[in-house]
Amino acid sequence: MQQPLTEEKVFKDPVHNYIHVQDVVIWRLINTPEFQRLRRIRQLGTSYLTFHGAEHSRFSHSLGVYEITRRIISQFERGEYTDWPKEEKLVALCAALLHDLGHGPFSHSIEEAFGMNHEDWTCRIILGDTEINTVLRQVERGFPEKVAAVISKTYDKPIVVNLVTSPLDADRMDYLLRDAYQTGVNYGTIDLDRILRLLRPHQGRIVVKDSGMHAVEDYLMSRYQMYWQIYFHPVTRSSEIILRLIFRRAKELMNQGYRFEFLLDPLPDLIQGDLTVSQYLMLDESLIQTVFNQWKKEADPILSDLCSRFMDRRLYKYVQIDSMDMGMIDDLRTALAQAGLHPDYDLEIDFPTDLPYDVFRKDGSTENQILLLGREGSVREISEVSDIVRSISGIHRGKYHLYYPQNKLEEIKDKLPADIQKLFVK
Repeated sequence: MQQPLTEEKVFKDPVHNYIHVQDVVIWRLINTPEFQRLRRIRQLGTSYLTFHGAEHSRFSHSLGVYEITRRIISQFERGEYTDWPKEEKLVALCAALLHDLGHGPFSHSIEEAFGMNHEDWTCRIILGDTEINTVLRQVERGFPEKVAAVISKTYDKPIVVNLVTSPLDADRMDYLLRDAYQTGVNYGTIDLDRILRLLRPHQGRIVVKDSGMHAVEDYLMSRYQMYWQIYFHPVTRSSEIILRLIFRRAKELMNQGYRFEFLLDPLPDLIQGDLTVSQYLMLDESLIQTVFNQWKKEADPILSDLCSRFMDRRLYKYVQIDSMDMGMIDDLRTALAQAGLHPDYDLEIDFPTDLPYDVFRKDGSTENQILLLGREGSVREISEVSDIVRSISGIHRGKYHLYYPQNKLEEIKDKLPADIQKLFVK
């Protein structure tokens, strides 16, 4: 299983041009049902409702992360860097390929709705009774545990973890490029070739040669822009909110003993939080959308309305508020309830935040730092050298957004106090 393929396989890719598969084990992993399922999971969740081109899948992203990791390792091997442990190549490639295996329908949205973690599910799939596990076990005894340890960031060689999970990892570099391409924006167009060419293995970490500082600055600024222009786009947040509200309502109804007109396995166990690995692998976006389409006809008016909004893209409107406190939020919910709206479903308050670059950790850890390698072997954290990085380090940016169904608000707005009405004026 550690042998190379007799003939290299290639995937044509819009971001990397070609993705090269050279190992038997990688090819077999790609062809497992668990990995093929990722074709049915969108990379950007509900963002396709905002950016119509964002239909790409976790499958294509995972191949991209694998390809970037392969290129980095190939460069290390060509340079014969002694700090790179050559025997770790296959575990690094497998972890890169499988890092998103546990994502559910609509990715992070469903995680928030049910308090799940895709990395936990990734490890459960890798270690469970799956074809993925069978393929990995054929490499050597304990190999699935090695791959899972890289993904859970507990592997005993941090340099391998760095390739897949770090501030400058293969995962981030692929999703910035891929998401920018698919959404049609320029923010994520980083100089990948230059960054990869200047990465170095050094004392158990992946570092960047100091001449690559400006390419890394551009990468960090691209990430900053992508989060605020794409990932935190207020329309996308609206669709994510409605998705979470659908699952919240379904869970409430199930706890109340409500008899659904339509319900597919394994949704009852998903809603109750008791999924097995085999059940989890049944979940994809086709199944969820089929259920939502049927729930548009459910007797419960809240569930029916929310599913219609999601499927037909009749999203909640929003207004931006500079600041809010708990007293203001309580007054707002009370006023809406008294006017006839449902305070739990007809109003959502969102405050997105992102940390562009986390420099310092209280525990003294350097895991979240990007390190620059000087000519004489000295290592410096990038914000010590770069004014640009220092200016965005530690930034928590965000504004409150009030989300609400505009048609319902129009019907009752005259019943609201004047100060509450003003909040909903754009």
